[in-house]
Amino acid sequence: MSTLDPAQAPASSPPGPDGAPHRPHRPRLALAVLAANTLMVTLDGSIVSVAMPALQRDLGFGAAGLSWVVNAYLIAFGGLLLLAGRLGDLLGRKRMFLAGTGVFTLASLLAGAAGSPGLLVAARFLQGVGGAMASAVALGLLVTLFPDPAGRARAIAVFSFTGAAGASLGQVAGGVLTDALSWHWIFLVNLPPGLAVLALAVRSLPADRGLGLRAGADVLGALYVTGGLMTGIYAVVQIEQRGPGSAHTLGFGALALVLLTAFARRQSRARTPLMPPRVLRAPGVAAANLVQVLVVAAMFAFSIMVALNLQQVQGYGAARTGVAMLPAALAIGAVSLGLSARLIARFGERRILLAGLVPLGVLLALLVRLPAGASYPVDLLPSMLLGAGFGLVLPALTSLGMSGAREDDAGLASGLFTTTQQLGMALGLAVLSTLAAGRTAHLTAAGASSAEALNGGHHLAFAAGTVLLGAAFLAALVLLRAPRIRRSR
Repeated sequence: MSTLDPAQAPASSPPGPDGAPHRPHRPRLALAVLAANTLMVTLDGSIVSVAMPALQRDLGFGAAGLSWVVNAYLIAFGGLLLLAGRLGDLLGRKRMFLAGTGVFTLASLLAGAAGSPGLLVAARFLQGVGGAMASAVALGLLVTLFPDPAGRARAIAVFSFTGAAGASLGQVAGGVLTDALSWHWIFLVNLPPGLAVLALAVRSLPADRGLGLRAGADVLGALYVTGGLMTGIYAVVQIEQRGPGSAHTLGFGALALVLLTAFARRQSRARTPLMPPRVLRAPGVAAANLVQVLVVAAMFAFSIMVALNLQQVQGYGAARTGVAMLPAALAIGAVSLGLSARLIARFGERRILLAGLVPLGVLLALLVRLPAGASYPVDLLPSMLLGAGFGLVLPALTSLGMSGAREDDAGLASGLFTTTQQLGMALGLAVLSTLAAGRTAHLTAAGASSAEALNGGHHLAFAAGTVLLGAAFLAALVLLRAPRIRRSR
């Protein structure tokens, strides 16, 4: 299977006046637009976490209903990414990006103005739809903007940093906005950057006609995969509430498996498949996506469980929690922007991925011993700084996940890669939260104090995250081929 070739004219890009393929005059501006959109969407996914108590108090959410502020977004976002990525290839990735950004920005306005639980959950679902439309094609646009390996590696480093740092920055922004203003502003803050991204994207992103619906308008396949992903994510995010062995979880899990199996069978037979099998057969693509699911699931223990521990066990407020996690974002940025592209060019994606997984494993192993009443400089800051490993892991995974994408499949490969990120988040949310809640309940029943019981539950989640990272390391070691080392001159 061929990969993107710098000398190959993109299949979906219209020719310029001289017959050469159209390229934007300002690719750096286009990269800034894509990165800004990714930061906005990623930040929105985490900014809600520290504002949940305020949302519950002001809008009257019940304990079960409050989880749908997160779940509605996850189900829409994760369920539509693969379809949106393929539609971007067929209808034009720029069109899909602009439409998604517009829907996301409008939904942010509706969420900020919501006056009831139902309206907020509906707006969050719409945010997930818009976020999926824009995010699904972002990497596909990026790889066509930067066809040369060195330029693409640097662009992926910038793009990966915005995604990795967005979660940490969301904690900071959510805490500050909620404490200083109100929860409404965690959504309204998206309006200025959303409008700016729309205006600049029109000018900077390359125009593309797409392949046309006839090249892959598999309606039944689209229904199978979208229904399967949404049903599967719904089953996973309800595990903590319903239980892993409940009829609800097993029933919806089985339905998701049936739909996704039907989708896979159809793709091998359909005349114009939604996801051509060649995409997953590209070297490293399937393995990179598998490793990503494990890594993202494990790092949920860091991005969410640490924030909960700081507030529930250590007694931090929302704003202080965000500031406490800021060193992780800075460390990720320093490594991702300053080192990752050069290290990947010299040693290859596989080696850098394996090297980055080591400090992340140490990070979670240290948190297993985090005491109540912890000293921030001694007990927490080292773990924050070890988060720098994510600045190596995500760019390497992104390069591997997009390495086999052809020009006409770039949107689909992008959507697939972003889908596995969301599946990892849903898996981490379900498994680690369930383990933590069960351990907390057991310790409480045994007579432990509230803080001790919560801390014990978080310890189990950190231990489970360490195991997931170990599995990711083994999968990368065994399944990913050793790359050719591209030594810099």
